[in-house]
Amino acid sequence: MAFYSQDQGMAQTLAELIEALELEGRPGLGQQLSITWVRFAPSLRERAMEAGPSAFWGLPGRGASWGGDRQRYPASVVKLVYLIAVEAWLQEEWLEDGPELRRALADMIRDSSNDATGLVVDLLSGTTSGPALPPERMEAWVRQRQLVNDWLAGLGWPELQGCNACQKTWGDGPYGRERAFYGPELDNRNSLSSEAVARLLLAVMAAAVVSPPACARMRQLLERSLEPDCRAADPENQVDGFLGAGLPDQARLWSKAGWMSQARHDAAYVEAEGHDPFLLVVFSEGRERALDERLLPALASHLCRACRH
Repeated sequence: MAFYSQDQGMAQTLAELIEALELEGRPGLGQQLSITWVRFAPSLRERAMEAGPSAFWGLPGRGASWGGDRQRYPASVVKLVYLIAVEAWLQEEWLEDGPELRRALADMIRDSSNDATGLVVDLLSGTTSGPALPPERMEAWVRQRQLVNDWLAGLGWPELQGCNACQKTWGDGPYGRERAFYGPELDNRNSLSSEAVARLLLAVMAAAVVSPPACARMRQLLERSLEPDCRAADPENQVDGFLGAGLPDQARLWSKAGWMSQARHDAAYVEAEGHDPFLLVVFSEGRERALDERLLPALASHLCRACRH
């Protein structure tokens, strides 16, 4: 079942906006973008809590996408997947909860720490990084590193088909067995679509995955402050240069950004007075887009205005 119904008016708004942004001096922008934009009734979270997970998916919002099913390298947006997976593992008692795990999750989401993400992936998969392994041991190691992908497939959501979430995130890059796991042409890199990320983020916001208490914990980690003082105190705040920078000052934002030399992404759920709640996931690829600090705020600003009621 689709998690939103196609809205032709929203699709036209999205197409016209991309064309306008391209004409501002971003040649080829349409090929560099994947966007999923979904608008909900004002009572989304309350309605979701009342309906329960199964019934909630039968109450879709209205939305549109641009290249929404295209697989792209997600950079740090993949950390949202690992966050949800940890809560799923805890629910099954496959992991032991504790302060160090919670510290790693907080650093992974709030600060986008790659070191914390490495620990989380080790715990989810029962593997560790290190030097190259002999073939038999490497085969077993690879099977373990597919556990998150197996879990994603088990959710049965069509948007997750073709996604790959099995790699750690890096500063300088992988070495040893980790580099071998990427494949000679890096063909085993993480890959997600904006549609997949949108459904996962919506599930967290609506408590429609794992359990309501787990989703509440995840929402707490994902919420971002738009206060200027808070942003100024944290140069890597995942707001400036991303979707949050284009929102009204009093909006509430839950998000996970991703940024590296060839990508600038963000996945956000927004509530603002006078506007319908909306979910917006934007993947932008290429060196020019990675350096473009105005694109994501411009997209968020325009699409937020379109959600006024």
